[in-house]
Amino acid sequence: MTTIIDYKTGNLGSIQNMLRKIREDSRVASSPEEIDAATRIILPGVGAFDQGMEMLQKLGLKDILNKKVLEDRVPVLGICLGMQLMTRKSEEGKMEGLGWIDADTVRFRFENPALYKSPHMGWNYIIRKKESRLLRNLPAESRFYFVHSYYVNRHDTDAVLTTTIYEQEFISSFEKGNICGVQFHPEKSHKFGMALLKNFTELY
Repeated sequence: MTTIIDYKTGNLGSIQNMLRKIREDSRVASSPEEIDAATRIILPGVGAFDQGMEMLQKLGLKDILNKKVLEDRVPVLGICLGMQLMTRKSEEGKMEGLGWIDADTVRFRFENPALYKSPHMGWNYIIRKKESRLLRNLPAESRFYFVHSYYVNRHDTDAVLTTTIYEQEFISSFEKGNICGVQFHPEKSHKFGMALLKNFTELY
């Protein structure tokens, strides 16, 4: 059973639909009591960094998420904004992030803005940096769907799973123990996203 955190910052239906396709049972949780029973967590999200952190605090979810991830070591997958919220802070806002990983979230700065626009939107390839359960059976030239103007930077290189190039090379996924994050949207990435989510639900 996978618990999807609902903190009012994204469409959870597409994630549930993808999990249904890989025959994974899931539930949406928006209260500390529901999350306390979780054995596997997906932290999704679209939108602004501060809005996401404000909603986690307003709903009383920050403390229980810290307990489940840092103390109970429940596997967690952050998607897009969910990945960014795992960092210490973001150039997009002023609030502190969850701080689960030693990294910050920064804005794209392009040397050639005539060719490269923000947000980075559409399909792009991942460059594998190391082997991981999360990437099992994914072909070398896997591609995923991205929509973002910010990315995770200055992260411990041992935890970096993949990078992606959009003028510059940026971190597109990481794994640190039970904590995983992907900048792309596996729920919108067809067979590649399905394979990644299947790995997360079966191997973590």
